[in-house]
Amino acid sequence: MPVATARKVEALRHDFRSAARLADMLGVSRSQVTRWLQGAGIDPLNAEKVDLLELVWSSVLRLYERDAALEWLFGINPRLGDRRPIDLVRSGRAEELMRALRAERTDSFA
Repeated sequence: MPVATARKVEALRHDFRSAARLADMLGVSRSQVTRWLQGAGIDPLNAEKVDLLELVWSSVLRLYERDAALEWLFGINPRLGDRRPIDLVRSGRAEELMRALRAERTDSFA
């Protein structure tokens, strides 16, 4: 059974230690995240961003410790054309992110 988006928002807020930081990562206002945490509905576009961030974050944490995972998420990535993974999360570029994660996984096991 899929996890409700509201539960993902709460888990991500906890992982990133603030609603403000999560809002910045998703490219939305802090008040928007607060409304989601209080039970307000989430529009489909932002729900997809939450889903993608949760997928990417959990995947990176399988490869790296938290601090290194944050560096990966916010760092310039040559596999992404020298873009930051978090910027691709904001723009919903799931396919590119998943390719980069697969390559990262391959390198970590080589």
